[in-house]
Order: sequence, then C-alpha cells, then structure tokens
Amino acid sequence: MKSFGCQFARNLAQLALVILAAPAFAQLGAAPPIMPTQPLPYQSPHQTQGTVTCASSLCHGSIKRWKDSNVLQNEYVTWSRTDKHAKAYNKLLNAQSQKIARNLGLKEPAHESKICLDCHAHAVPVERHGERFKPTDGIICEACHGPAEKWIKSHVEPDASHDRNIENGLYPTSDAASRAKMCLACHFGNKDKLVTHRIMGAGHPRMSFELDTFTEIAPKHFVIDKDYSERKRVWEGAKVWAIGQAYAVADTMDILVDEKLGRDGLFPELVLFDCHACHHPMSEGRWKPKTAFGPSIAPGLVRLNDSNMLMLRALAFSLDTGAGERISNQTRKLHRAVAGEGDARVEAMALKKVAADLVPLISERNLDINIIRAIALRLVDDGLSGYYSDYAAAEQAAMAISSVGSFLAKQGGMRNTAGFNDSLRKLNVSLANDERYKPQEFMARLRDVRTTLAK
Repeated sequence: MKSFGCQFARNLAQLALVILAAPAFAQLGAAPPIMPTQPLPYQSPHQTQGTVTCASSLCHGSIKRWKDSNVLQNEYVTWSRTDKHAKAYNKLLNAQSQKIARNLGLKEPAHESKICLDCHAHAVPVERHGERFKPTDGIICEACHGPAEKWIKSHVEPDASHDRNIENGLYPTSDAASRAKMCLACHFGNKDKLVTHRIMGAGHPRMSFELDTFTEIAPKHFVIDKDYSERKRVWEGAKVWAIGQAYAVADTMDILVDEKLGRDGLFPELVLFDCHACHHPMSEGRWKPKTAFGPSIAPGLVRLNDSNMLMLRALAFSLDTGAGERISNQTRKLHRAVAGEGDARVEAMALKKVAADLVPLISERNLDINIIRAIALRLVDDGLSGYYSDYAAAEQAAMAISSVGSFLAKQGGMRNTAGFNDSLRKLNVSLANDERYKPQEFMARLRDVRTTLAK
C-alpha cells in the first residue's frame, strides 16, 4: 500500500499558513443550506459542453484578473496551470496506473476503463457529450459546476442570477452540503463509484479526505468579497468541516449496507475498515482496546474505520450533549453489530439518520468563539484520552484541529496564533508515514497544541 502520509503532512502544514493568514470578510448568514437534492454533475441529464467553452479570454480564460469584474475571469488559467484536477486523466497514462489496471485484470488500459475514468475524468455517457467535450481533459469545470447545456448562455445575460443558474442546472458548489456530497463522491466514494480494497491492493494509494482542508489547499478561482456574499451564502470553515464529517459518516453507512459494494465475495468490503488493524507485522502485538464508543470489541476482529465517527462525536458533544450521546450510542451499536452482536444493516441506517439529522443543527447554530474553542479542545482531549490510536483517526483529527483552530484564530479567539501554527506543524510530523505512526508520539504533540488553544 503506497503511503499517503508524507504528502498529507506537507499539505496540512501549508494549510495552516494559508488559512491563518486569510481575513474574515463578510457577516456569515444563518440561512439553512440548500439540501443536496439536485443530481450530482455526473448524474445530470444535460450535455457537457467542454472546458474549451469556458476558455476564451473574454470569458474565464484571461491571463490576469479583470479589474472591476465581480468574477476573476482567469478561472480556466488557474485550473489548467495549478489545479491537480486538470491532470487527473493524465495520471491514468503513467506506469503506476498501467500496473494497477494489469493487476486488476481490466480488459482495457486504465485511461479507457470506466472504473478509473469515473473519478479521473468527467465520465458521462456518449449521448451527453457536447461537440467540444473531451473526456481527456480530466476533472473539468462542468465536473463540479454541472453540465452547462442549459445555463451556458443564460449565465452571462444582463439579468442573470445565481438562483436562476441553479434552476438551469448549475450545481450549487457554494452550498456546503451540496459540495460535500459532490466532493465525497470521488474523494471517498458512493453507490456509483468506490476505490475498493481490491483497487488499493492492486496499487492505488489510500484515500484520505476532509472537505474544509482540501477546499483550502486547492488553488482559488473565486474571491469571497461583498458581491459574492450578496449572491451566495458565506460558510464558516468550521461548518464546512462539520457538514463534511456528517456526510462522510452517512455515505459510509450507505456503502456498508450496499449489496454490491458492501461485500467482496465472502468478505465485507475491507476498504471501510481500519487498514492498519491488519497491515502490520504480527510480531508487533499492536492490538489495544479502543474505548471511545464504550467497551472495545475483542482482539482478532477487523474494526470499522470510525475516524469520521470520532470527529462527528467530538463535534456533537460540543454542540449538544444529547446529540453527542446519540452519536456515541449508535456508533457503539454498529461496532457490536459488525462484530456479530446485532443487525449491522439496521444499525448502519440508524447511524446514517443520526448523522444526517446533525446537518440542520450545524447549519443553523451560531458557532461563536466559545463553541469553536470547545470543539477544538474536545478534539484534542479525545486524542489525549487515546481515541486516535489508529492512523486514520489521527489524520482526521489533525485536519479537524487545523480547520477549527484556524477559524478560531481568524475570529480573534486565539492569543498565540504563531504557537498554534508551530505546534500544528510538529503534530503533522508524527503523521509523515502512516506505516510508522506512533500514537504516543501523536499524543505528546497534542499536548503542545492544547496549550496554544487554552484561553
């Protein structure tokens, strides 16, 4: 299994610098989110027009930002030069991808196989290809913003509005819930596509994702200014993180109970479980009880990857004790059911509902400085209690602490921003290699982080 840790640590160190330096701009609205009922871009029945449709220098292909324009106009240049989504298809041409395809026994090479194209390109049926659409362009504008057949003309009309564009098929990426569903579809998986344990076994890197972190790391092709805040809702980074965690848990439950995706022959789909519960030398004797959700399951049983559940638990307890208890109790029931002490399907669907019910609570709640600090401290204290004994949980915790702590700093709720940044960088060092992760080292670094978060 190829380690993701080194790249993750570099990205997270970069993130701390990026978002701590970013100023807060607008009054953050309290309106409920647009719930993700619109089809995801790859599910839309409309035709995809192709990236070249947006690339004119008079549209979004300008070399420089336009003066006095309410959009940058250089979005295509940013995407093509600096955004990894633009290179996604080309990844399928390299030796590693070719080897993965051979290992999987695919009939076509990687760049022609649907299983690869589903996430390395905007993979839609031929009948939905516009005249200028090229699948080889990778993750294009319309892969996120929705096929432009119905809105490409109307969105430049003098009386155009964001709401009308959405009615015409523009995907509402500015809404945190909708963006979570869209991004998780590839960066985590859903009922249509998933990086399975077999794909990872064939050589694909381990998947790792957190919505707010990856949003901030991505090259920006928009500016949240006065005009933006008047047309769209401005989302706090902490809420983006929280909603992303809720949907990650919900999507995990959908995959877990899916009759096709949730099983792999005799075995369950192992990509949903803790990788390092199995991937370590047997002589290490690494088993330790995990007690975050009550008494630990017995040694020798493969444990679910509950990293997102741990994050959601910390968040829920900080917002509402009852919500925290519901997450804890239902996750405990799911763990027991997976271990053979109940109906895993029933418990998974119950946990999905508990997670989904948190989204409106998160959206409507005013996350003031005290709540944000409580979330950050809860994340750290759970780690100090030993809840991040596996790498995946520690990785999610580091991204969560970065996101929540950085928002706290931007709101003026942190006295020692430089110290927080420094402690976060040191925390990331302990995540540089997932195969050499040492929980005690991570816990020691967490103590330094906590010192900087205290009032």
